[in-house]
Amino acid sequence: MNKITSFTINHLKLLPGVYVSRKDKVGDNVLTTFDLRITRPNYEPVMNTAEIHTIEHLGATYLRNNFEWGNKTIYFGPMGCRTGFYMILAGDLTSNDVLQLVKDMFLFIKNYEGDIPGASARDCGNYLDLNLYMAKFIAAKYYDILSNITPEQLVYPE
Repeated sequence: MNKITSFTINHLKLLPGVYVSRKDKVGDNVLTTFDLRITRPNYEPVMNTAEIHTIEHLGATYLRNNFEWGNKTIYFGPMGCRTGFYMILAGDLTSNDVLQLVKDMFLFIKNYEGDIPGASARDCGNYLDLNLYMAKFIAAKYYDILSNITPEQLVYPE
C-alpha cells in the first residue's frame, strides 16, 4: 500500500501552527483540510481526551455558528495522535486565509464560561469526559502561538 500524505510529513520538524494538510476536489468544489497543530509532536506531551473533547465541542459550535464560515464548515475534530485538530472547510484556501478564524475560535474557547454545548447524555456519547478548565488552558497556549506565528508555522516543513 502507498503511504498516505499525512504520514509523509516530518513530524520531528513540525511545530505548532496552522497548515494546509490537503485539498480535495468534490464535484466542482474544493475542500481544504487544515492541520491545527497545537502541541509539538514527539517533543511535548499530548493532550488528554477530556480537553480534546471539550475543544471539539466548543470549536465545532463556534465554527458552525460563525456568520462568515458556518456554511463552509465541513468538519472539526481531533487527530488520533492527540497533538491537534483537523478542520475541513469548503473552498480553495491557504493557512493565511483562515488564520484569523482560528485565532478567533481559540480566543472564544480560552474565554468560554458556562455550560459546555452538548454536554449531556442525550446530546453526546461520552459527556462525562470533558474538562473545560484544561481546554481553556490549552486554548490560551495555542492562542499565544497563533498571535506570534511565523511563516514556518504556516507551511509544512520539508
